[in-house]
Amino acid sequence: MDRESEDVLGLVGPRLRALRRERGITLADLAAVTGVSESTLSRLESGQRRATLELLLPLARTYNVPLDDLVGAPRTGDPRIHLKPVHRFGMVFVPLSRRPGGTQAFKMIIPARPEPLEPTPQTHEGTEWLYVLNGRLRLLVGERDVTMAPGEAAEFDTSLPHWLGSADGGVVELLILFGPQGTRAHLRAAPQ
Repeated sequence: MDRESEDVLGLVGPRLRALRRERGITLADLAAVTGVSESTLSRLESGQRRATLELLLPLARTYNVPLDDLVGAPRTGDPRIHLKPVHRFGMVFVPLSRRPGGTQAFKMIIPARPEPLEPTPQTHEGTEWLYVLNGRLRLLVGERDVTMAPGEAAEFDTSLPHWLGSADGGVVELLILFGPQGTRAHLRAAPQ
């Protein structure tokens, strides 16, 4: 086996351990679901056992991830962008930009709730610009309480206490540009 293949297989164990811990699953629970013994799973995660297709297939099914993700295979031949959503504060953030530093872009989804959430304003460094795609957004910034409809945009300094939520309990989808302190969005319109 060549050195590159050895390196790829050597990273499978730590990747499997991280995935199991991220999902909050014990080795015993994983063994019960996959039919692979607890000791085999432990040796696989520690690198004492080489990964085989027979061991990886039930793990990929259980974790509901492509086999390529378990072995860290580079994506090839697929032109689609595979965005990884982040779940935070009961909302879903889908990163749309990958450049470190500077302005970051996200699609944010606020899920529907039978009861509206009690606002819990937060502050942090930066500037935020948002655009409502779908639903009705309730935006609190400082003393202002605004309901926004699709097509409306807002910009504010995030050092002011602010909170975003659904105005009517329905799903809200928006685009967010978040920039470092002092960065502002610049709008240009064609002359009339």
